[in-house]
Amino acid sequence: MTAAVHAETISAGYGQEPVLREVSFSVQRGECFIIIGPNGSGKTTLMKILTGLHRADSGRIFIDGSEVGDYKRSELARKMAFVPQQVPMDFPFLVKDVVLFGRSPHLGTFGLESAGDRALARRAMEFTEVDNLAERRIDQLSGGERQRVFIARAICQEPEIMLLDEPTAALDIAHQLKVMDLMEKMKLEKQITVVMVSHDVNLAAMYSDTLLLINHGRIVQAGPPAKVLTYGTLEKAYDCPLLVDESPLGSMPRVTPVPGRYIREDLKKFVR
Repeated sequence: MTAAVHAETISAGYGQEPVLREVSFSVQRGECFIIIGPNGSGKTTLMKILTGLHRADSGRIFIDGSEVGDYKRSELARKMAFVPQQVPMDFPFLVKDVVLFGRSPHLGTFGLESAGDRALARRAMEFTEVDNLAERRIDQLSGGERQRVFIARAICQEPEIMLLDEPTAALDIAHQLKVMDLMEKMKLEKQITVVMVSHDVNLAAMYSDTLLLINHGRIVQAGPPAKVLTYGTLEKAYDCPLLVDESPLGSMPRVTPVPGRYIREDLKKFVR
């Protein structure tokens, strides 16, 4: 089966500073693929390359078997939707209009929305449970509400692949779970392939089918959560003490950072 996304020996940087070094991976259709790693590991640069916001120095990206450069921009926008971490609030549009912007790649020469486009926008808002906010301005919403609105806009594009850059950053626990449950709902009910960057390894363990752990621009490990989230792999990648055990929710790893005071107290027994 042709992969939804395939990256082939991607290397990239800024000026003379290398950020990614020969990164290769495949994302299968209909899976939730989460990229994790410490700060400065290259996660955001990799996401920018996948979305076309940054050009790789070498290597190739394939979407559904065709190289990204072979698509017209409008064709690619009908294939993939991107939800950035930070969205400018300079233009305080109504929520219903923000969501309707997702139809842009499908509009004709004059860019006029049809009744069908507006119906799709309504369904996208219902799916993400923001339909009650339709007449509110986007700058009047909480962070969690805004995130769901921009996910609704991406759904309104009717993409096959959804790319998200840290969609749960700066959200409280309840809103993190709402966003991640929404990702799972998209995958199961709409068969959308989800590719996202996350800093939260425990959320990644609970929701991902495949994890990609990168550090210093190179792949450390890739595979199901149980393969990637091991003590030896994580402690080396993040360079901090931690514990890995089984989550009480089931057969998935749980990662617990170890505060320095516990390490110091543990060392006391060796000091007389």
